[in-house]
Amino acid sequence: MRIDLLAASEVAPGEMKMAWVEGVEPVLVVNVAGEYRAFQGICSHEYFELDRGFLTGASLTCALHLSRFDLETGDALDPPADHPIARYVCVVENGRVQLEADGPLEVNG
Repeated sequence: MRIDLLAASEVAPGEMKMAWVEGVEPVLVVNVAGEYRAFQGICSHEYFELDRGFLTGASLTCALHLSRFDLETGDALDPPADHPIARYVCVVENGRVQLEADGPLEVNG
């Protein structure tokens, strides 16, 4: 099953945008040098929307407590977060970023 998130053109290289899909956890779409990646949109440490944070090199920093997450794996790199954020499989088809989902999305933590 594929879930349509947003237009690929909405997320320039080095930027991120939250996709709000009815019945699905918020999904953060990140454009890493032209490669689109999708992650759970809420920090694994405390409820806070990750699109309010910032990208630094190969990591995403949550603006609430400055926990960093690896943009390849979703692993937590700095406390206070000690759980990873989920990385989802996504594809770009017909100019749209779509999530590949076999079942319901669940947030780690």
